[in-house]
Amino acid sequence: MDHLFTWSGTYFGYRDGDSLWTHDGRHVARFDGDEVYGRHGRYLGEVVDDHLITSRSKTSWRRPGFSPYASRVGQVPFVNQVGFVMLATKFHNLPGNC
Repeated sequence: MDHLFTWSGTYFGYRDGDSLWTHDGRHVARFDGDEVYGRHGRYLGEVVDDHLITSRSKTSWRRPGFSPYASRVGQVPFVNQVGFVMLATKFHNLPGNC
């Protein structure tokens, strides 16, 4: 299980296999390598150094959708980390409404 933060340093949740879970126990996305796709198959972002970030040039990418698993018991969020500087305007934080 890999714990993941947004690019700005906020604890998001964790990766368990090919699934992305929020800290409150919701299955919100699936991984294709390091790229993250939502339940309707829309590109949401990718993992860089245990942080989630969205590449603006990939926002039109799609994969097959999926049905989310039932929610799990949530966990106490980790303490936030210091965020990273966004690289010009090519990237932004993962959408908060995954």
